[in-house]
Amino acid sequence: MKHRINLTINGDPYELLVEPRKTLLRVLRDTIGLTGAKESCSTGDCGACTVLLDGKPVTSCLVLAVSANGKAITTVEGLASEGELHPIQRAFVEKGGIQCGYCTPGMLLTAKALLDENPNPTEEQIRRYLAGNICRCTGYNKIVQAVTYAAQLLAQ
Repeated sequence: MKHRINLTINGDPYELLVEPRKTLLRVLRDTIGLTGAKESCSTGDCGACTVLLDGKPVTSCLVLAVSANGKAITTVEGLASEGELHPIQRAFVEKGGIQCGYCTPGMLLTAKALLDENPNPTEEQIRRYLAGNICRCTGYNKIVQAVTYAAQLLAQ
C-alpha cells in the first residue's frame, strides 16, 4: 500500500504516493528525476547519495522516503541559483576539488551544511565533517582547500 507524502525539494513542493520501503534516493532519482545524488554503496558509507534534510546532511540511500514527509530537501541541483553557481560550487571548480565528479554532489552538500553551521572552520574541522564522504580521485587536499576558499567567498 502506497503512502501519500509531501516534500519540499529545492524549494518546490511535491505531493507523492510512495511505497513504504522506497528510499529517498530512489524517489529523488526515479520519481522526481533529480540524478545528482548517486547510488554507490547502498549502505550509507560512501556519501555519494548525500542530500540535505532540513539542512542536515543525510545519506539518502538509508532514509525511507516516508520518513522525510513534511521535510525540506536540498539536492545538488538546488545549489545554483538563476544560472549562477553557488560559491561552494565555484570554489570546488576554481580550486580543483573535483575530478571524476562522482562524489562531488555529496561533498558539496556536506560542505554547505558545515559552512552553514560553522562559517570559518579549521582544516581539521573540515576533514572531520567530510569524513563520511569517500573520494577515490583527489586525495582530499584540494577538496579541503575548496571548502576553505568557499568559506572565504561566503564571508565576502
